[in-house]
Amino acid sequence: MSTGNRTTSATRSGDPKDGPFSPAYRLITVALIALVTIIAFEAMAIATAMPQAAADLDAVRGYGLTFSVMLTAQLLGIVVAGVWSDRSGPMPGLYAGQLLFAVGAAICGLATSFPMLLVGRAVTGFGAGVVIVVLYVVVGQVYPGTTRPRVFSFISAAWILPSLVGAPLSGWLAATFTWRLVFWVVVPPALLTLAVVARQSAAIRQRDDRSEHGTHDRSAHRRTARMGALVALAAGLLQLGTHERFPLLSWQSVAALAGLGGLLLLTPGLLPAGTMRMARGIPSIIASRFLLNAAFNGTITYVPLMLTQERGTTLATAGIVLALGSLGWSAGSWVQGLASMAGRRSSLVSAGGLFLTLGCLGLVLVTALGWPVGLFAPAMVLAGTGMGLASTSLSVLLLDVAPTGESSTASAALQLSDVLGSVIGIAGASALFASMHTTGGDTRTYLVIWGSLAAVAALVVVGGRRCAVRA
Repeated sequence: MSTGNRTTSATRSGDPKDGPFSPAYRLITVALIALVTIIAFEAMAIATAMPQAAADLDAVRGYGLTFSVMLTAQLLGIVVAGVWSDRSGPMPGLYAGQLLFAVGAAICGLATSFPMLLVGRAVTGFGAGVVIVVLYVVVGQVYPGTTRPRVFSFISAAWILPSLVGAPLSGWLAATFTWRLVFWVVVPPALLTLAVVARQSAAIRQRDDRSEHGTHDRSAHRRTARMGALVALAAGLLQLGTHERFPLLSWQSVAALAGLGGLLLLTPGLLPAGTMRMARGIPSIIASRFLLNAAFNGTITYVPLMLTQERGTTLATAGIVLALGSLGWSAGSWVQGLASMAGRRSSLVSAGGLFLTLGCLGLVLVTALGWPVGLFAPAMVLAGTGMGLASTSLSVLLLDVAPTGESSTASAALQLSDVLGSVIGIAGASALFASMHTTGGDTRTYLVIWGSLAAVAALVVVGGRRCAVRA
């Protein structure tokens, strides 16, 4: 109880000397950083191990579904977590999210069939979505305003190490032991973090401020959550009907059409008006983030599979190529944060779209001409640099142009566009792969996938010019 009293006192006073690692907050800060690190490692590591898992479970054609189904479940977890926290505070969601994340990873590691693997991925994704949202609620409740920026900087930094070492380590584990170990290795730290959070539950509950939100805000939040859940369902139907080559007249094709129709009908209601036509200002910011995530995540999903299946590289080598892309992202993020870049955000977004386009085209060129595997690395660095330049710049632009009092609504739309972009990008790439996959080789398939995603990335060059609001 003493920890909870100190936390409450420090939060009310807002004493800047009470930093994230002061005695009042130390364990909570460590737990939050550990949570993000675990989720980040899982996200980066699984991409490297998945080719071997798909081959062992005879599911190469449905390879992309293992990624998109997790993202769709994560989207559902995000929209559910908001209402759940609104009604019950952050603790139930924090417990459930961590437990589901660990259970889902364990199911994946035990999977003896492709459907079982998909169930595990869905459970993992739902748990991760809940944790991501509730984590922000906890930061807002526990820490004083002067401390929150430093907490978020540590949370952002928690992605760096998993991005650099997660993929190569995953490749080594899968090649040396088994791909199942890549899933199992995240279970113990997830459960340990759950125990740490449980010990700090009193300190978190002390700052439950649900009473500060009005009934009207809660009703609007619930309506948005219901719409988000329907969007997640539509995305799931689209993936179900496109992950393999099905007959034109089949229930899977009907599901795909229903999912596509649902996304076209429902998604505009969750995004600012004008997003679909890239209207100037916030709509173009949201649309650009959607396109960035669609192009980048659709691209990197199939890089490890191409390297291992077509070029015969090891999983460790494929992991190193992905890690180099993360280095490019870090470099791009550093450049956009330079003082000399202030006032050039729209240009940075367009430049990021151009770099990502060149990265995708680089993959096309290296694949088409049969150049050495080492040349995949520069292409991934280009793509990662583009994401680093544009993605963070879009976040800054959003806060700059959002009207007073609407930054939280705009930020929620940006988060939704991130997940939806990833889902649609991977689903589109998966549909192309499933329809074109042959046992004799898929070089032409990868050329079509990466060429199509280069065209998507090129739209960001146009979107960047429309992100700034005219005076």
